[in-house]
Order: sequence, then C-alpha cells, then structure tokens
Amino acid sequence: MATIDFGLMLRPHDAGHSMQDVIAYNQRCIQALKAGFTTLWLEDHLQVGEADSLECLSTLSYLAASHPQFKVGMLVLAQSYRNPALVAKMLANLQALSEGRVVLGIGAGWKEDEYVSYGYPFPANKKRLDQLEEAVQVIRALWTTFPASFEGQYYQVRDAYCAPQPKPMIPILIGGGGEKRTLALVASYADWWNFNSCPLEVYAHKLAVLKQHCERIGRDPSEIKLTYLSTMSVSEDPAKVVRHPQKHYIAGNAAEVTRELEQFRQLGVTHFIFRVPELASLEQFVEHVAPNFL
Repeated sequence: MATIDFGLMLRPHDAGHSMQDVIAYNQRCIQALKAGFTTLWLEDHLQVGEADSLECLSTLSYLAASHPQFKVGMLVLAQSYRNPALVAKMLANLQALSEGRVVLGIGAGWKEDEYVSYGYPFPANKKRLDQLEEAVQVIRALWTTFPASFEGQYYQVRDAYCAPQPKPMIPILIGGGGEKRTLALVASYADWWNFNSCPLEVYAHKLAVLKQHCERIGRDPSEIKLTYLSTMSVSEDPAKVVRHPQKHYIAGNAAEVTRELEQFRQLGVTHFIFRVPELASLEQFVEHVAPNFL
C-alpha cells in the first residue's frame, strides 16, 4: 500500500479580520504541523467581498522562502487571470529559487463576479476549458522546448525562452470533476489530479471516469497522482465537530477520521489537503490521526 502524506490549505481571508490576522492564523497553523505534512497550498482568488484577501502567487513565493521544509502549490490557479507564458516563467523561477518545491495547480476558473470586477472576460464554460487546454500546452512547451513556440486559438508564443527551465520538472495538477471535458484534460495533461469535498463513493465514481479517459488515449492511470481536498474537523467531543450541510467534511473523532482516510487510500489517494476551521482541530489531527499513516 502506497504511503500518504498531507498538505495544509491556508486561509486566504477571514471576514471581519485584517490581513495581518489572517497571516497570523496561518502561521500558527504552519507551526503546529509535524511529520507527515509536506505541502502548503492557497486558492487563487482576487477578491472576496470587502475582506482582506491574500493573492496566491506572491503569498506562496513568500512562504516558499519562509518555510523551506514544505512544497508550495496553487489549488488552483484560474488560467485566464495570467498569461500562461508568464505563469510558466514565474513558476520556473520559483522552482529554481525554492530548489524544486513547486506544484502548479491550474483550472478553468469559475468565480464570475471576480472576473467582472477585475475586467476579465468570462466566457462560457466550454471556451474556458478550451483556454485551459491551450494554457497547459503553452506552459509545457516553455518548460520542455528551447525556444518554445505554440500557435493556438487563444494563446500564442513564438521563439520564447524560459531560462532556466524547471529542474526537476514541476508537476501539473488539474482540479475538477467534470466528466466529459475536465477529466479528459486530466487524462491527457495532468501529473496530479484533485477533487474535493465529496464523499468516498463520489470520488470513486469520478476516478472510474478518469480511468476510462486514460484507457481511451492509452495512458496508464497510475501515472497520475491522486489527491483530495476537504475541510477537516477532529474532536473527541461530538459537539465540537464541524460539519457542512452541502459539502463533505472529513470530520469526527480521531478513529473515525482515520478510518475514512484509509478508505480513500484504498482508492489510491496518496495526498490529502485540508482546510481547518480552527487550530484545535488541526492539533488533534497532527497528534492523533497523522501518526497512523507514517
């Protein structure tokens, strides 16, 4: 059975609290991490109402320098917020500075109000997925050919040099569960896949669809690292366990959470990423759940 490890999804904002409060909370969470935690992650959002909100790439660059024991990843970049050739250059640079500790998570983008407020076009879902496919191709080209050229409908590069190219190669994570298109893109282009906040049986179904797409194109699905994101709440007091009426949380006492993670591991998940509603829950996980998987 494959070993598993864990990642922390940092809090990007907190309504009613300042950016300094958010930063301080994240730092307390990072300081609580012990063996088994290997990654730090941040969402890519530009605004959340009027709340102070952390920008993804600048924050992760800072964290890569501040916490050299962790890899850093985006879960996930909205492909249309930044030109993909620029993303390729920025992350190749961060890969060099961090000595190989970057994971690129990328998706089609979805938060329409953010697009409108910041002046980005918000096309239909199909077009955004088409753009995502081209963006991944541009990024791969810049990381693997020298110079790189790509001529697509939405993105073009001509004799572009991304120097230095990333060594080791940066894994590309594609997030999402759309069965016709998104999972087909995962099968064709992704090194890692993430799906989130769903119960075991839904993840198993999406994984089965992903394997069908892999079979269709002749790819070995074992080449794709399976990851899962959820909010985690651990307490021996049932009254303190946080749950959500629509989203699936990994929640319960230490034994219950351990059993559920083991079920996901049986499916092939090897990296779990957690949001944490409060520090106490993270501390319970670190002390009483994570050691069961070391």
